[in-house]
Amino acid sequence: MQARAVGLRLRLFGGHGYMLEYPITRLYADTRITHMYAGTSEVMKVIIAKSPGL
Repeated sequence: MQARAVGLRLRLFGGHGYMLEYPITRLYADTRITHMYAGTSEVMKVIIAKSPGL
């Protein structure tokens, strides 16, 4: 939901959304990295769950 909301706001700002002077740029970067961390956590959970002895 966060990614969708920030994506819509980024479209609203247009090219200004990619300029470091605007807060939307920080929100966009934070949203992107959150997806990477969340995916990494899920992959690690699967690896740990499949490890022998558990």
